[in-house]
Amino acid sequence: MARILVIEDNPANLELAQYLLEHHGHTVLLATDGKAGVSMARRERPELIVCDLQMPVLDGYGVLDQLKGDGSMASVPIVAVTAFSMAGDEEKVRRAGFDGYVSKPIEPETFVQQIEAFLPPG
Repeated sequence: MARILVIEDNPANLELAQYLLEHHGHTVLLATDGKAGVSMARRERPELIVCDLQMPVLDGYGVLDQLKGDGSMASVPIVAVTAFSMAGDEEKVRRAGFDGYVSKPIEPETFVQQIEAFLPPG
C-alpha cells in the first residue's frame, strides 16, 4: 500500500480522510497547513499528496507551485480536494497543474477509490 500525505486544515475532513485511507491499508501522513505540508512532503517523500485548496499559511495552489517546481517532487501526483465545485472549478484546478480533483464533501463510499486512481503504478 502507499504512503499518502493529506494536507487539510479542517479537523473533521482530515480525520475522515485519514480513517478511510488507513482502513484500506495506506500509511497516512498529516499536515494542517500548506507550509507544513510542503515541508513534510520533502522530508517524507509520499507516493501521493491529497491537498485542500483553501488553507492558512499557504494555500493549495502555493503547495502545488512549490512541489511541482521542486525537481525531486515534481513527479508526485497531487490531488486537489475542495469544496469549490461550481462549473469550471475542476478545469481551473487541472489547468493549474493538479493531477486530480475530488469535490467535498468527501463521499466515504467512493473517496478511497477516487484517490487510489492517482497512485503511480507500482
